[in-house]
Amino acid sequence: MTDGSLLLLVFGLFAVLLALRVPVAFCLGLSAFAYFFAAGLPPMVVVQKISVQMSSTTLMAIPFFILCGEIMSGGGMARRLIDAAGVFVGMIRGGLAMVNIVASMFFGGISGSSVADTSSIGSLLIPTMVRKGYHRDFSVAVTVTSSTQGIIIPPSHNAIIYSLAAGGTVSIQALFLAGYLPGLLIGTVLMALAWATARRRGYPAEKAVPFAQASRIVLGAVPALVTPLIIIVPIALGWVPAHQAAVVAVVWAALVSTFWYRSLRWRGYGPLLIRASKTSGMVLILIATAAAFGEVMTYLHVPAQLTDWLLSLSASRVLLMLLINLMLLALGTFMDMAPLIVITTPILLPVMGQLGVDPVHFGIILLLNLAIGLCTPPVGSTLFVGCAIGGISIEKATRALLPFYLAMVVILLIVTFVPELSLWLPGWVAPR
Repeated sequence: MTDGSLLLLVFGLFAVLLALRVPVAFCLGLSAFAYFFAAGLPPMVVVQKISVQMSSTTLMAIPFFILCGEIMSGGGMARRLIDAAGVFVGMIRGGLAMVNIVASMFFGGISGSSVADTSSIGSLLIPTMVRKGYHRDFSVAVTVTSSTQGIIIPPSHNAIIYSLAAGGTVSIQALFLAGYLPGLLIGTVLMALAWATARRRGYPAEKAVPFAQASRIVLGAVPALVTPLIIIVPIALGWVPAHQAAVVAVVWAALVSTFWYRSLRWRGYGPLLIRASKTSGMVLILIATAAAFGEVMTYLHVPAQLTDWLLSLSASRVLLMLLINLMLLALGTFMDMAPLIVITTPILLPVMGQLGVDPVHFGIILLLNLAIGLCTPPVGSTLFVGCAIGGISIEKATRALLPFYLAMVVILLIVTFVPELSLWLPGWVAPR
């Protein structure tokens, strides 16, 4: 068979399996096997590629960060972060919306997951906001979009997936540091939008917390607030690799939740471990089969051909970057984040290299694009969780999300065309 026929076979089979709702990991693996059988190559290459990918010690960071997020979520972390956020921004007009966004900023630095953020913060704040007079669709919109900060602000296991998909050539340390300023930009823009909406609709401000009570709340939240520092500082300074920092984070989370807050009993660890194991298993098998699929893309010269094709469309770097962003936004509405990272990274990274885009900068662009996809129908998992908690339809939530989508796209354009926003902190703390 010719390369064109093989390419059609691989992507055709992948599309058919995906349409039949076969799990993405199996779509990738079966498509890779089909290529090797059709090309007359030994299928053992697929098994070897999967084995090599799974032997990476960097992969150990993913299950440990997921477990850390589960422990902190189940151990009362969300409640204390919400209370601490209320001390700082609750007295502003639309205070509960502000609290929602700031709490997501704090929690994003612990869980690294927008779905976990929406589940933990949303289950507490969405009902409270509705009782205080906020519209239900607005409450869901704020929760869903602010949870995307967890994708960008470290530690993000999606950043680790991107590093692995890039062949391990992109520093996890640099990626973590690169996420801070874009993550803060997301929070700032969303707070400005929430404040403007609150003024227009007459949403209330909360009463200022008395100093003595505020001091107790903030001091009580200190163990939770320092958790991201315990994870990030050793990585940023090069003291430990990401997987070792993840182990320390799990131990810290368990000690704080069990002995300091005393909100997580030993029997409560069973369900947490089961949930973390299920999530980790799904992510790891996806990474393994995606490595085999990526090998097929290399055999078929897809990255090189796509690079040549895109560069032939226009000589304008700006236009090409807008086109790539548009493509990623469109893909994000139909597929989940992790599979898109492992599929698109080896294909688009060479293109970005030809355009002079730093791989770390592209990592943040990619994560932000796909984070927006988590908030959009028809397969936005974060949107589904928010709607389930808020008890509203996808259609109603989507209408309320329109101004938030616009804000997120503006942030995406700023991050895309102001690379210093992503690269300044890594260059200052850990110059490469």
